[in-house]
Amino acid sequence: MKDVLVDDFQNSVSESLIRHKSIIDIMTKLSESNSRINRAVAKSVTNCGCISVSAHKQRISDDASLEDIVNSLSYQIEGELCNNCREVLEEEIGNNIYYLTALCNALGINLFDVIIKENDKIQTLGKFSML
Repeated sequence: MKDVLVDDFQNSVSESLIRHKSIIDIMTKLSESNSRINRAVAKSVTNCGCISVSAHKQRISDDASLEDIVNSLSYQIEGELCNNCREVLEEEIGNNIYYLTALCNALGINLFDVIIKENDKIQTLGKFSML
């Protein structure tokens, strides 16, 4: 069922992408949409204030186990997104997924296959997948 949802989305993107169909347009729109996500997060902090960033060096004890490390690290975000900021971010993330999918279409890559491969890698490597 999930593969049908992703495939349907990929087909919808293929059918709806007209204006920015060039690979160069797709790449730059994907990059722009990523910047808009970053900007929306920044505005949630600086304009709205619904969240704040408490960034500092994350301390890890030399004798800490992997489980201790996982439990001690944080996203360094305080608060929760308000409904308005959440809505803006969901829209920007949706645009990003749209252009990522358009890139997959342009290059003949099946997005569901990418998701499955990445999930398999994460499942196999677990906490070591992104070290």
